[in-house]
Amino acid sequence: MGFQSNTTRVVATTTNKSNASPEDEEAIQDYYKRVRHDTEHICSPLETEDYGIQTVAEVSPAKWHLAHTSWFFETLLLKPYLDNFKEYHPEYETLFNSYYDTIGIYHPRPERGLLSRPTVKEVYAYRKYVDEQMLLLLSNESHPEKLEILKRTYLGINHEQQHQELMLTDIKHIFAYNPLKPQYQKQLQNTKVSQLRMDQPDKLQWITFDSGLYMTGYEGKTFAYDNESPKHKTYLEKFEIANRLIRNAEYLEFMESGGYTDPDYWLSDAWKMIKNEHWRSPLYWEMKGNTWWYMTLSGMQPVDLNAPVCHVSFYEAAAYARWKNARLPSETEWEVAADRCDIEGNFRGTGLLQPQAINTADNKESIQQMFGDVWEWTQSPYIAYPGYVQQHGAFGEYNGKFMSSQMVLRGGSCVTPADHIRKTYRNFFYPHERWQFMGIRLARDVA
Repeated sequence: MGFQSNTTRVVATTTNKSNASPEDEEAIQDYYKRVRHDTEHICSPLETEDYGIQTVAEVSPAKWHLAHTSWFFETLLLKPYLDNFKEYHPEYETLFNSYYDTIGIYHPRPERGLLSRPTVKEVYAYRKYVDEQMLLLLSNESHPEKLEILKRTYLGINHEQQHQELMLTDIKHIFAYNPLKPQYQKQLQNTKVSQLRMDQPDKLQWITFDSGLYMTGYEGKTFAYDNESPKHKTYLEKFEIANRLIRNAEYLEFMESGGYTDPDYWLSDAWKMIKNEHWRSPLYWEMKGNTWWYMTLSGMQPVDLNAPVCHVSFYEAAAYARWKNARLPSETEWEVAADRCDIEGNFRGTGLLQPQAINTADNKESIQQMFGDVWEWTQSPYIAYPGYVQQHGAFGEYNGKFMSSQMVLRGGSCVTPADHIRKTYRNFFYPHERWQFMGIRLARDVA
């Protein structure tokens, strides 16, 4: 895109050495350019016909993601802070506004796939225009609102990384809907896993944590979302958490034992959905002959029985936990356990784009797969932490207005950028949703 490098740097301390924030390492212009380039790189395997498809209301076309992330920078940075800025197109403010009522009206979410125009070419031209103007704004060291500009730019960059993850999730759903089951990429092999002995699966182990007051939540000087703060105390009873994620083979046992046909395991709303939607397996699973297959970003593949189960809803995760005489961890328990772990794992940067099997038999006493592979459902509703104050205006709509009827997930997935995740990161989805890369880790009380 013809970007020019710049040396402006923001120096900040980080509380997490295992996953240093880009604020410590990159000039803001370089950080911005890298993330914007990553978004377009994700689209590089797509054909023009792929960009405009919307299969369900939750899924957005790739073209819309490309435009919306540009709209974010145009609306919240360029319009208020760049002198003599000219709006790219007057209708884009409505077309690519996602849900910001304080900014204005927006095109209905379920109808994003009905828009043949602007074309893909026009959307890329829009991105180029926004990028040129953003770099001009960021290069102004003497701007009187420099600190606010930096704050909003970091938010916009992290917002774009969220959409990168959603793009891959949505592309998978779009390709799965197609009877041809096309490949987004050729299947990649995890060479480390291929050398492991998986013929003797290791038994689930439990790691114990004592009761007491625990401090969780974000406190630091690098970027974090407002819903991760403030840092606060929570009393926990003694509990145990599983040393690894639940695998496809283990979930298959639940399926084959009649787990989807016994109402005793299911919440009331969940059981209604099971009956209405006829769920009998995780999303994307199909039986061919006597073998289960599932859709991946590399097309249809036999289910890897040793890999973490994925694309299950909160309802399914909770039902499985009840079947196992266990439960899901609270998000506080999860964060306390994660504090023992480095932020490393199977993130988007591996290129695998699929949850991977690991062998934990040789390291039973440690907690593994806390980060990457799949987002882990918790039993915690998405609500405000003690002391949280929702901002006013558009930034109050970013996280605060969604604190109702959703459940928290932690840890990131195989399509999450590694430099985007934190131990305090709170993702949230409705309990019936499962098109995201969602999986299960168990916990249980200690009598």
